[in-house]
Amino acid sequence: MNTRAALVAILVSLSILPPVASEASGPVGITFPPGFPTITDASLGVPVIGFGGRGPVTRTPVIFLHGNNDTPYPTTCNGGFGNTRRFAQYFHDNGYALSELWALGYQGEQCDLATNPPNRSGPAHSAAANVPDLRAFVNAVLSYTGASQVDIIGHSLGSTLTREWMRQDNAYAKVRRFIGVDGPDHGIINCSPDPANYWQLPALGGFTPDSAICTEFGSDQTPLLATLNAGDETPGPTEYMTVRNADTSFVFFSVQDGSLPPVPAKDRKGNAHDFSQSARLEGAENVEVRAQGQYDNVLLTAHLGILNSPGVWATAFRFLTAGESPASSPSVGPEPGTLADSGPPVWPQAAGVALLLLGLAAVRSIHRHNLTVAGHEMEA
Repeated sequence: MNTRAALVAILVSLSILPPVASEASGPVGITFPPGFPTITDASLGVPVIGFGGRGPVTRTPVIFLHGNNDTPYPTTCNGGFGNTRRFAQYFHDNGYALSELWALGYQGEQCDLATNPPNRSGPAHSAAANVPDLRAFVNAVLSYTGASQVDIIGHSLGSTLTREWMRQDNAYAKVRRFIGVDGPDHGIINCSPDPANYWQLPALGGFTPDSAICTEFGSDQTPLLATLNAGDETPGPTEYMTVRNADTSFVFFSVQDGSLPPVPAKDRKGNAHDFSQSARLEGAENVEVRAQGQYDNVLLTAHLGILNSPGVWATAFRFLTAGESPASSPSVGPEPGTLADSGPPVWPQAAGVALLLLGLAAVRSIHRHNLTVAGHEMEA
């Protein structure tokens, strides 16, 4: 088996690891409550997944949105990820009712990615395809809870998806406060035609310049981003915060991020471009964090770790509860004995650890031997 084939096998194996037992024991669930309407995913034709709760609502409900290729909780096909639920659990541990915590899975359970990896960058994963899902979900949460507004926390693609929905629907009055966590608001680094951009490989997602994701995010001047960022980047009465990685993030920085080697800092046209400030929004409260890779228990990356970071959870909690009387005082870290304090996942089998270590070695080997020579043809 060549190096690339080995890497593909490792990534597929990691993606299908089953959820760890501790993720099933906490009070934040993995379903919608009785009476919540069934919402059909506009691009997949199946019911959306997610979670929410039934009961009185005294705070503004919070909607959590995952990033591209993720899910709101660990699924059969995404067992090593799905940390949105842990984020919500922190809020519950610090006083939010389950009826005030909601999440939308707008790309299904990701089971198609094992057999068709280019779906990672395909039309069904684009912001344009998923605005209808978010529109329907927000309206359903408002109707079900009787609330007049929601707060939204979006990680990565979930951040820009939220902003595009608000722009399309002029829905700013529906969103009291918004937090973008390492969002691609001014593009990503993974879409260049440079041979050293290994994300172009079909087995690693097919992030070619003309893929659906790259036509939206491969430059800071794509039609989507040019329109979204024209004039005021934080319009309406909504209060905005961003939390971004300031040292590394594999979608923005041309530096090592955990197990993932860097790719050239170029846009989808091959022009040199600095994406390191992509997640900032002019007019928002912009928070910078570092060393977030320690919270990614699979690939050790800052871009994924930031979603699973107790410090980021606490920052978001303080922003959303600011002005409450009496003021809320979240724990700096998770409360003992809760889902959010369950720590790094324990692989169901020792083989999982071996797979991870082999995967990291394969990524480094690919980068070192196949992708670093300028003008080199990438292997098929």
